[in-house]
Amino acid sequence: MKLSERLSAAEAGPQTHPAPPPTSAPVATTARPPRLSPHLEPARPEPSRLAAAAAPSFAEHPDTARTKGQQPVDAFAALKERAATALFERMGTRFNDSAVKEDELRATARDELTRIIDAEQVPLSTEERTRLVRDVADDVLGYGPLQRLLDDPAVTEIMVNRMDQIYVERKGQLTLTDSRFSSEDHLRKVIERIVSKVGRRIDESSPLVDARLEDGSRVNAVIPPLAVGGSSLTIRKFSKVPLTVRNLIDFGTLTPEMAELLNACVRAKLNIIVSGGTGTGKTTLLNVLSSFLPHDERIVTIEDAVELQIQQEHVVRLESRPPNTEGKGEVTIRDLLRNSLRMRPDRIVVGEVRGGESLDMLQAMNTGHDGSLSTVHSNSPRDAVARLETLVLMAGMDLPLRAIREQIASAVNLIVQISRLRDGTRRITHVTEVQGMEGDIVTLQDAFVFDYSAGVDAHGRFLGKPVATGIRPRFIDRFEDMGIYVSPNVFAAPLAPAGKA
Repeated sequence: MKLSERLSAAEAGPQTHPAPPPTSAPVATTARPPRLSPHLEPARPEPSRLAAAAAPSFAEHPDTARTKGQQPVDAFAALKERAATALFERMGTRFNDSAVKEDELRATARDELTRIIDAEQVPLSTEERTRLVRDVADDVLGYGPLQRLLDDPAVTEIMVNRMDQIYVERKGQLTLTDSRFSSEDHLRKVIERIVSKVGRRIDESSPLVDARLEDGSRVNAVIPPLAVGGSSLTIRKFSKVPLTVRNLIDFGTLTPEMAELLNACVRAKLNIIVSGGTGTGKTTLLNVLSSFLPHDERIVTIEDAVELQIQQEHVVRLESRPPNTEGKGEVTIRDLLRNSLRMRPDRIVVGEVRGGESLDMLQAMNTGHDGSLSTVHSNSPRDAVARLETLVLMAGMDLPLRAIREQIASAVNLIVQISRLRDGTRRITHVTEVQGMEGDIVTLQDAFVFDYSAGVDAHGRFLGKPVATGIRPRFIDRFEDMGIYVSPNVFAAPLAPAGKA
């Protein structure tokens, strides 16, 4: 067939007659076979290497391997669970052996874990292997996904709202983390591990608890049925190295002049109340004040959960105890405070007064136990006085209000107010002297107040600092009688800027 005839036949469409026999004309090697319509295209088998590539891979996601069109396959979590189970079987009772030091236990566990992972024969990169060892060690020996947050010095508070939602506080700001627990049961096991180490319990009959970590960090846990959305855990971290007065000066919490005054007040055995809201740093400030205590005095500390980091050697630490499963055996702060009076204390430090024990504390301050320190929740020095009145009434004693106020005015010498400002910083906003009574009112006089008029910088941080009011407290006479010197410059009010009255 001629070329013109073949072209005409192609334009006319497919023919019913058989195709002509092939000719001896050469065929071009670059010719491509005609494509069929998509629904007639034959299925081509995938090479085995492509099938292998479609399998779950740890490299796709550190926790969850995904395949297209399928649900997540948590192969990494399954491997962690198998490794943790094998580690428990190999270590046995060594986990509970008090004779083995923590460092030795961790080193042994990591060696065993390395051998377990080798036996699994799962191809892992160096990064995946390191993470697997770390995660299993944290789950078995530490506090799971919280361990890295606890080890991070920049994190000051950890808030677990539920097993898959963990917030942290850094520099006074809250942020949501990528850390999460694998299940509600995993979170419950971590909570039980924390509370069991301090002799506390948490279950459906006692679904909330206050506890502490080894470093003194404060822990609060709430489980269902009280926590409706799942177990909740809050950890307020304490620095592994106790903060000093120098640190607080560098942070802007107080000034050198204020530190000199507070040092003199502690040495002169003034009774001091640290007042502030939740998370303002009351316990930290109480630790700093306790560093001014003389080393030759006997100190008794009383707390719900031991948090104070007293640096002196002659210290007796007392901790309250909740009731047991039968509702018996409870020892309250008030019981411990009464008992401490028989222990020949030179100083009594109460972590926080929040109930009827405030009456016993005021009585102790008024009966020769000068120099006592404590904290109370309130928003100002005036509110602190009102708060103490309310707490004394909680003691169940039918006392007239004037008698309570006379006790407060006689017992408390100084109120130090600390606040967390909206820029996230914690500052002492008032150092206030309790001067006595005028009629039925407890009279207060500020020695230092925070200068809000200095404004804020471009980042929203307050530029002000605590400044002296220029008023000399009455207790300065007590300093002179005890031979304690305080520079007159401490109480010098700052000069007003030019152009201002």
